[in-house]
Amino acid sequence: MPAHEDNQIGTRFLISIGVTFIILIAEVLGGYWTGSLALLSDAAHVFMDVFALILSYLAFKLSALPADDRHTYGFHRLEVFAALINGITLGAIAVEIFSESWRRWQHPQAIKGGEMLGIALIGLVANLIVANVLGGQDHDREQSGGEASPKREDLNVRSAYLHVWGDAVSSVGVILAAGVIWLSGWAWIDPLMSIFIGVLILFSSWRVLRSAINILAEGVPDGIVIEKIGQSMAEVAGVVDVHDLHVWSICSGHIALSAHIVIANQSLAESNGLMAELKKRLSGFGIEHTTIQFECNACGQGVKFDCQSC
Repeated sequence: MPAHEDNQIGTRFLISIGVTFIILIAEVLGGYWTGSLALLSDAAHVFMDVFALILSYLAFKLSALPADDRHTYGFHRLEVFAALINGITLGAIAVEIFSESWRRWQHPQAIKGGEMLGIALIGLVANLIVANVLGGQDHDREQSGGEASPKREDLNVRSAYLHVWGDAVSSVGVILAAGVIWLSGWAWIDPLMSIFIGVLILFSSWRVLRSAINILAEGVPDGIVIEKIGQSMAEVAGVVDVHDLHVWSICSGHIALSAHIVIANQSLAESNGLMAELKKRLSGFGIEHTTIQFECNACGQGVKFDCQSC
């Protein structure tokens, strides 16, 4: 598998980590100063942003290392383990937020609404800056006049981009809570908004865990319909049937396929052309890493795809 490295993407990660870390410090200090659990809950969300960005950056750098005799696929799956750790930690933080919200609901505390509002506004602006930095790949794609190729880095940046937008939504929630507290003095809004932020974090945890577990379990990647792939391969002239077809992800953006294909009796040169056509069709599904075994007779393994089923 080819290693990827893009200095622009690495720079975006570093800028985003720096700005997000500043948000984290500001919201932790502001949360203790104002007494706002919602602000501290959002700080927990920001902490996970920092954690996720650092893990993604490290996985991005490590994936650029070449494959060796002990790691023939390279180190791409480190990204998946990083996502798994990220998802578990997100879930633990959400549970702690729910617990603290319940305690605050039973025993409300005085909150400095005006100061809380100012800090939350700063956090929102910073989140929008980070989202703009991470979203720079879309601008680069428009400038090049083409579409982005399905590289792992692009997916990493997109995932981080959506994560930061989720944090921006949390910041909007904190701003609304701060405005209500500032104008009305209703302190119970603070733990209520914390529960809302905790639910957002829990959904983020589930999405990350689901994706990581699907890759580790070698499940079919999202958006891939294996029947369509088998039928598309079976439609190629010279293919009698396709069986023992497997599609899985090595990591996000790196889809692998293996298949056994029964072909008509033909010369080696003809089979080379058939292989080229098969790979061309598979690349249309975003599959570049393939292992295809030609056979004269079906070996009887796996599910069979043939032209009659098309």
